[in-house]
Amino acid sequence: MSIRLRTVIYQNKVEIENVPIFTCESCSRSEVFSEVKPELTGLIGKLGARPGKQMLQFEEVSEIAHLMVKATEKKWASDPVETIIQERINELLDLLLLAQSLSDEPWQDDIRKRLSQIARHSSTVPDF
Repeated sequence: MSIRLRTVIYQNKVEIENVPIFTCESCSRSEVFSEVKPELTGLIGKLGARPGKQMLQFEEVSEIAHLMVKATEKKWASDPVETIIQERINELLDLLLLAQSLSDEPWQDDIRKRLSQIARHSSTVPDF
């Protein structure tokens, strides 16, 4: 199976771009990467039963998707994945410092959630 960033369409109205999807080359079966399912179901749950027509970027919700999108950019093509992960961690830690200096609790919580998503899936992440 190969993994690719694909668009998931919810209720024929909502396009959720850059969702990591496993696809079997021989039988064409596809399934959402299990590590991002909680974020995807949470996002769909927030849309409600009758969402309006819209397009969403999944990498704004899922750090795994964010890192995959970043890894596919030409700018990062020659960099090891560990470098991309470390750059993102540093970026999030800088944002956390800014959010703390502004006493913005919801923003701090969001950044901590993003850092924990990376920490769950990376052995190179230091404790924060």
